[in-house]
Amino acid sequence: MDILDPGVIGIGPATLMMFGMMVVLLLTGMPLAFVTLLVALVFAIGGFGTMAVPLITSRIYTFVDNFVFVSVPMFVLMAAILDRSGIARDLFDAMKLVGGRLRGGVAVQTIFVSIILAAMSGIIGGEIVLLGLLALPQMLRLGYDRSLAIGVVCAGGSLGTMVPPSIVLIIYGLTANVSIGDLFTAAFIPGFMLASFYVIYVLARAYLDPKAAPPPDNETIPNQEKLRLLKGLILPIMVVIFVLGSIYGGIASVTEASAIGVGGVMLSTILRGEFTYTLVRDAAMQTLATVGMIVWIGIGATALVGVYNLMGGISFVSGLMTGISDNPRIVVLAMMGILFVLGAFLDWVGIALLTMPIFVPIIRDLGLDPIWFGVLFCMNMQVSFLSPPFGPAAFYLKTVAPPDISLGDIFKSLLPFICLQVLAVGILLLFPAIAVY
Repeated sequence: MDILDPGVIGIGPATLMMFGMMVVLLLTGMPLAFVTLLVALVFAIGGFGTMAVPLITSRIYTFVDNFVFVSVPMFVLMAAILDRSGIARDLFDAMKLVGGRLRGGVAVQTIFVSIILAAMSGIIGGEIVLLGLLALPQMLRLGYDRSLAIGVVCAGGSLGTMVPPSIVLIIYGLTANVSIGDLFTAAFIPGFMLASFYVIYVLARAYLDPKAAPPPDNETIPNQEKLRLLKGLILPIMVVIFVLGSIYGGIASVTEASAIGVGGVMLSTILRGEFTYTLVRDAAMQTLATVGMIVWIGIGATALVGVYNLMGGISFVSGLMTGISDNPRIVVLAMMGILFVLGAFLDWVGIALLTMPIFVPIIRDLGLDPIWFGVLFCMNMQVSFLSPPFGPAAFYLKTVAPPDISLGDIFKSLLPFICLQVLAVGILLLFPAIAVY
């Protein structure tokens, strides 16, 4: 008799044992990908014998064989090249034309730059580091409230989760088996809604508390300087138009559009005279490391969910979730609570690949739209990027922040922005038409 057979020990205790083993192994410092693979193997062999192993490998093969997955390394490469070029710096300078005459204009300018960078690549870490090097020193030098400056950089840099082409949306689409193009369309308005919340908060702080932001710079910019600054906008805007325009216009699939984006960014670096062998090599190495991490987490999570499904766990969780309430919105609210807690401790890739195969079938059974739920999930992951104790945005910024700014200072500065993100999740939960218009 197999010692971990759920038919013998019960699916409830088996679920607790599986979760407990994961927590213990994670506390040892073992990477999530290896934890999930090890737990999957232990429960597969312990519960069903060696005959369960081929089922795991076939499920893994189905995951990595998905053609849309090709878009992930393309968008990561696009972001890696962007990190190493001067495009972001020129874009930031050009945005002076937008925020120059506002109190708090540099903070607003930073959020606008965040949106364009997010629409170019969809990668979070590099964007926060870029803004930490470009925007944070300038805001501190001009006399901005330190917590406001830190919050703007971290929250703005995390918009890549929501603004297409988001890697989070792509992974959700692969996991939930829904159209990634439809997800991009659905996330467009919620992403800009969240960005507008940040802008409103910055302006409110700037005008209600004069100490929070310096007065606007009323110096007139000569026309020649305006033209020079506008040149910095041309290449980034063209890349965004070609990538998103080809998807929304039905000209190219997400995978094809990702290749267009890489070509556009590489052409931009050539036109700017920045294209070198070193740039391409370093960008390729960063892409290999990032995508390797995503693939290994995907393999481990896919194996674990496959074994749990074989144990009858998905039916067990579905019964638990639907038994919470007859109101579908309450069930979704409970899911958001689970994701919020997981987001404080796990990487978003692991959360998506571990929970979505369980949650999405429940969403379909409740008669709700999985596209809307995908946008809601991405909005929830926005919170996870900022929330302590392991909010990655804070750690990304800490690597480039001045030495006198501690992690504690960064997390305190993020609290108002976390509240804005929770507000956005609530609004999207109450008014699904914002996403599925």
